Amino acid sequence: LRISGGDARKLLNIFDLVVSSEKKEKVEITDKVVMEISQQNLASYDKNGEHHYDIVSALIKSIRGSDPNGTVYWLARMIEGGEDVKFIARRLLISASEDIGNANPNAMVIANNCFQSVSVIGFPESRIILSQTAIYLACSPKSNASYIAIGKAQEKVRKTGNLSVPLHLRNSPTKLMKELGYGSDYIYSHDNPNSEQEFMPEEISGNTFYNPGNNTKEKSFRDQLKLIWKGKYKY
Repeated sequence: LRISGGDARKLLNIFDLVVSSEKKEKVEITDKVVMEISQQNLASYDKNGEHHYDIVSALIKSIRGSDPNGTVYWLARMIEGGEDVKFIARRLLISASEDIGNANPNAMVIANNCFQSVSVIGFPESRIILSQTAIYLACSPKSNASYIAIGKAQEKVRKTGNLSVPLHLRNSPTKLMKELGYGSDYIYSHDNPNSEQEFMPEEISGNTFYNPGNNTKEKSFRDQLKLIWKGKYKY
């Protein structure tokens, strides 16, 4: 209890480390064994300290840099340090979106399944799921285009967030709203996919927030957008 600092999750992680290190069917947990394992595995990984965040950073940057070996090394450091497997899975899920994005949309599916799996499967088996997922992310093509796009859009909204929604895009559930022109002149995109209809306020028309990444998947996006929007967004 003293080593865990009253943190029940940390205490369970310590017990997991003790049991997995003994390689026996029956393990006697003594103060001496706990101290030895804790000194081996927890001293260099303080979950509330700077070193903790340095290792998390190294894991994510290894994934971003497409190095599966660096990725699995830093993952092992976190696991051996008794990190909560859900915390690791959450970081992988964020990386799947931020660093891989639409270059490989399946990365999000796999990372989400990883989080769901480790939530019901404890240590030590969950380490295999984390390893598989982390390596998959590291080996996936990379794109931060979605991350950049929402950043640009939010920056524009901070400056222009009071602009009115164009009439043709407004909801028109009542007769009065229809009479006021809400929803009028809206072109149904399924029937007219290449109409080049305006979907932003006139004052910011033509602003480009999303620039597809230089990968196979997003190159196909770019080709499609060129056909739809011609030169409007300079795709």
